[in-house]
Amino acid sequence: MMDRSRDRDYCLQLLQEYTKSDSLLKHAYAVETCVKAYAEKLNEDVAYWGNVALLHDFDYEKYPTAEEHPFKGAEILREKGFDEEFINSILSHADYSGVARDTLLKKNLFACDELAGFITAVTYVRPSKCIDEVEVGSVKKKMKDKAFARAVSRDDILNGAAEINIPLDEHIGFCIEAMKRNKELLGL
Repeated sequence: MMDRSRDRDYCLQLLQEYTKSDSLLKHAYAVETCVKAYAEKLNEDVAYWGNVALLHDFDYEKYPTAEEHPFKGAEILREKGFDEEFINSILSHADYSGVARDTLLKKNLFACDELAGFITAVTYVRPSKCIDEVEVGSVKKKMKDKAFARAVSRDDILNGAAEINIPLDEHIGFCIEAMKRNKELLGL
């Protein structure tokens, strides 16, 4: 079977087949953007890392429960011939999956997932709704506001930075900069 793990067009098609929500699609692109930036920085396989990030939540719209997500997605990817490392990387982003985050890819996916969503939320409350106005300090200030973007786990953001061994301010700044470079696709 053909290796689809580095074929972004195929992965994007799969994402769009299962995900119709604009906000979930943009979340996938935002996480992909941050994870690919880390792959570049760390001299890792940018296409592979990017596609793992792109597909990390592709099953969420159809299977949103903890019993199903990301397990249904793993089944679908297995049927489509994706390798186990690709599938396990996606499974690892959910704490409850039981899959250890024991590779750089798994740690970076987890570190970027909630943070990318939070940076997007901070951007939307800016007067211009433009990521160019978002700074590390404004993200950290909003993190303290428990009512703001309450579905986003602050613990996951803090633990993610710790897992990749990067100070929180630096991690937030790195992801903001990566997202700025891709702001058209992200709608930011």
